[in-house]
Amino acid sequence: MDMSASYARKSPRAHGLWFLLVLLTASFLPAQTAAPQPPPTVVFMTDFGVIDDSVALCKGVMYGIAPNLRIVDLTHQVNAFSIADGARFLFGATPYFPAGTVFVVVVDPGVGSSRKAVVVKSKRGQFFVLPDNGLMTMVEDRDGIDGIREITNSDWTIGAKISSTFHGRDIFSPVGAHIARGDDWTQVGPEMRGLVRLNLKPAEVGDKGLSGEVIAIDGPFGNLITNISAEDFLKLGYQRGDRLKVTIAGHEVELPFAKTFSDVPLKQPCGV
Repeated sequence: MDMSASYARKSPRAHGLWFLLVLLTASFLPAQTAAPQPPPTVVFMTDFGVIDDSVALCKGVMYGIAPNLRIVDLTHQVNAFSIADGARFLFGATPYFPAGTVFVVVVDPGVGSSRKAVVVKSKRGQFFVLPDNGLMTMVEDRDGIDGIREITNSDWTIGAKISSTFHGRDIFSPVGAHIARGDDWTQVGPEMRGLVRLNLKPAEVGDKGLSGEVIAIDGPFGNLITNISAEDFLKLGYQRGDRLKVTIAGHEVELPFAKTFSDVPLKQPCGV
């Protein structure tokens, strides 16, 4: 018998066993699963403080609409009614969040008045649900605006129960949750052409140096925050270790241009 010919042909029974083995092997292969999608994100900022239930009520409204929502508290300690502080915090935070993030901002001294409630989409693809009172000024200047709509669709708000003084709960929170869960933001209301803007005075570089304004004090540390950008300051030609002559409210102070706070003795001023 030609042995090579006999090994080239499989018996019908052997072929059936081989086919069964293939099926059993295939049944144990791991299933292909799609990468998990991150939960929709709302970044929430107010001047409500945390002493009462206001923030929690707003979050409850949002979770009722989008139970899988992720809410990031930017801060609820904005100085009361300080639109300028709210605009500054938005400007500082937005570059660190991805496109699609929804910012719900309630710093609203004009609540219940003729001021508009709006949704704004920036050219970075982020959404802002807030009163039209100047909060978007700094973000608009840096990132640009892709669209603005006034909030008028009562299906997206609390409806007939809207309070005249708690739009954070009744308007901004539900609208923010609708957008975060993927509802079509253009359904919120009609288009608008422009936004209310803060009158921010820019820093100025002249023959005598650089002038600007102190716009805030940094939390518990006492740092003075100005509207002077690092780019403008570096135009003056100072290097680390140089002495700066700074005039604040008519008082001239000389201080070192340092890299960090530990470069100077405790309780001594520096420019960083």
